[in-house]
Amino acid sequence: MDDKVDVSSLHYFYRGLSELVGVESMLVIYRQYRGMQMTIPTHLYDRKLAASRVLSEYNGTNQQELARKYGYSQKWVQQVIHRK
Repeated sequence: MDDKVDVSSLHYFYRGLSELVGVESMLVIYRQYRGMQMTIPTHLYDRKLAASRVLSEYNGTNQQELARKYGYSQKWVQQVIHRK
C-alpha cells in the first residue's frame, strides 16, 4: 500500500483510528486485522489475573484503590478477598 494515505477518503472507522493512534499505527492494525470482526472486552485486565493481583496487593484497607486500578467494582474486589 502506498505510504501516502489520503486520510479524508478513509472509511470512517479507519479515519477515527488514525486520529487516535496515527496513520502508521492504523495501517499496522489494518494489515493485521482487516476483514475480521473484533469484540473489544469491557475490562482491560483479565478477571483471573486481576484477582490474583488483588490478592497479592491487598493490604487490608485498599479495596477501593484496587477496584479503580483494575477496573472492577469494589464488591468484586471484596468477593475476591473473601474467597481466598
